[in-house]
Amino acid sequence: MRLSVKPCNAQPTEIKLHQVSNILEISFDDGSVFKLPGEYLRVYTQSAEAVGHAPGQEILQTGKEAVTIKQIKPIGNYAICPVFSDGHDTGIYTWDFLYKLGAEYQTLWADYLQRLEAAGYQRKEPLQN
Repeated sequence: MRLSVKPCNAQPTEIKLHQVSNILEISFDDGSVFKLPGEYLRVYTQSAEAVGHAPGQEILQTGKEAVTIKQIKPIGNYAICPVFSDGHDTGIYTWDFLYKLGAEYQTLWADYLQRLEAAGYQRKEPLQN
């Protein structure tokens, strides 16, 4: 799903990857702190694999419940590129995009779950290590 992202001008002050819980914690200079699950980041990747090359080419990401974040690569001073355990490593997450994912987490996650249900996909709970 291609998301519209507006500039928010907030800059990250700290990025932590909690590997046991598979949570990316990102703090911004406006005081916001977001804890984003690996599965959530993976299914909302803005790479061509998920959003296609034009509107209407989006591909619902399924089977990502157990995907973990293995590594975080910095992209200049404006983004990161998570490396996921399923081999996906081409999604660029700008600060504005991460802020949107954090600020709209409840709405976006509920939307994703509804799209899975509409597609007839039965989501499995992620494996606990």
